Amino acid sequence: CSHQVVDELEERMVNGGNIVDFHSCAFFPERWFHLVIVLRATTDKLFDRLQARKYKKKKLDENMEAEIMQVVLDEAKESYKKGIIVELKSDSVEDMEGNVQRICEWIKKNDKNGQAESKGSSSSS
Repeated sequence: CSHQVVDELEERMVNGGNIVDFHSCAFFPERWFHLVIVLRATTDKLFDRLQARKYKKKKLDENMEAEIMQVVLDEAKESYKKGIIVELKSDSVEDMEGNVQRICEWIKKNDKNGQAESKGSSSSS
């Protein structure tokens, strides 16, 4: 399945300038990305969010475990260069709005410089 996704996206990704939103990143080629953003939420906020979306217990438990074990962050660290990974807090609407603004700034900078620059913009939860 992952090879099919990569094959399908390859032609679109070759010229750059794309944003890929996916729950995992380990199978995407490093050459595709100048910046990898991992959104994190505290478990209490995530639990409330998933309950509000009416996730079934199994799916809710899987998501909670993945966040606690920082599965996506670890996948990113194992798959891409340290300098392109940014971890952003995503607990509140304010966090999300700030993240959108920060990402838009990175995109503008990328358009000017040819690659995203993330220095001084990362945060941890």
